[in-house]
Amino acid sequence: MLFHNIRILDEHLEDRQGMYVGVQEDRITYIGDKKPAGDFGAIYDGRNRLLMSGFFNTHAHTPMTLMRGYGENMSLQSWLNDRIFPFETNLTGDDVYYAMLLGIAESLRFGIVSTTDMYYFCDRMAEAVLASGAKNNISRGITCFTDDDLEALVAYRESKSLFETYHGSGNGRVRIDMSLHAEYTSNPKIAKQLAEFSRKLGAQMHVHISETKTEHEECKQRHGGKTPVAYFNELGLFDTKTTAAHCVWIEGEDFSVLKEKGVTVASNAVSNLKLASGICNVPKLMEHGVNVTIGTDSVASNNSLNYIEELKLFALLHKENSMDPTVITPKQSIHAGTAAGAFSQGRTDTGKLAVGNKADLIVLDLSGPHMFPVHDIATNLVYSASGSDVVLTMVDGKVLYQDGEFPTIDLEQVKFQVMRSLKRIGSIHA
Repeated sequence: MLFHNIRILDEHLEDRQGMYVGVQEDRITYIGDKKPAGDFGAIYDGRNRLLMSGFFNTHAHTPMTLMRGYGENMSLQSWLNDRIFPFETNLTGDDVYYAMLLGIAESLRFGIVSTTDMYYFCDRMAEAVLASGAKNNISRGITCFTDDDLEALVAYRESKSLFETYHGSGNGRVRIDMSLHAEYTSNPKIAKQLAEFSRKLGAQMHVHISETKTEHEECKQRHGGKTPVAYFNELGLFDTKTTAAHCVWIEGEDFSVLKEKGVTVASNAVSNLKLASGICNVPKLMEHGVNVTIGTDSVASNNSLNYIEELKLFALLHKENSMDPTVITPKQSIHAGTAAGAFSQGRTDTGKLAVGNKADLIVLDLSGPHMFPVHDIATNLVYSASGSDVVLTMVDGKVLYQDGEFPTIDLEQVKFQVMRSLKRIGSIHA
């Protein structure tokens, strides 16, 4: 495809107008202000359009689309124990497959090209990703409330098989990570054994850390004053590339440890606010040089995958919290949602609109009155745009969403199957 006469946010997030961007197979092969020679296939009219990198959602539980709006106005622990966990005990692989496809469709609709997921029935999740054409880092969240060794856990065996079967599949679109769910759902032996296994395997790690004050303080009580960050660091969990979700209540030396160990923090502002968990100190993390990214968490606690909404809140929330309007610029917010996210997933050839990178791109409609005038396009994108302004989403050079259509997903069939799941689970709860 050749994008013709289009406005772009280039690899440095600079605004360039009247540009040509050529995509051949799965790569960006040309960027310039003159029409290139050669055959690029379809020509896309870029008038009143913005082309940029797609978004990278770095913490989610995508199949939880089934539970959108199911547990409302509750604290995290009540939400989990009284609504979510009982619902999830009834899920089947088919439920997760179609719920995953529904979440992928929503993600593509809002410009998300790749997601870092933690859930179960992960083989069905991988199948959904491969069928849809999207990208995903998938991990099976491991929990343990016994004294068993890691190898005795079903979740471990599933994780190992998943890595052997699916890691790198779909021409690299699917990556398999390891995942320890959290400190409060595991024990030191399992955490240490999983850390050693992940390091030997060369797999990345995905973990919840200090999402709530209760979680954070109870960890300190259990482990001689160690915070979850200190506890996991001592057990070697950060010795492999790690994405730590939330980090709302980290303190003291935690910031330096995260930087030293190269841990990415996935901030989930909407979910944390909705569950009244608190606000991650993103400005301080950035001051320490920590790679900070943006996650949606699940739609059960969000309740959408509207990523531009996340960009805006990521930029605004910390101004209020620090009483400093200069913190978190629009470009910092966009960087967190694109290049920083791609880096956290171990995807080094995407996240920026640059020649040679994978063509993981989105187009936004700039014609609406809310996007005019444009004094600064990055500012308009973060503060004025809406998720509905995304009109095209491309992954590895293939259009997966355009103007309301999903070429690789039969959305009506997916909705039908999701309703079948809900009716069956509803009858169980009746």
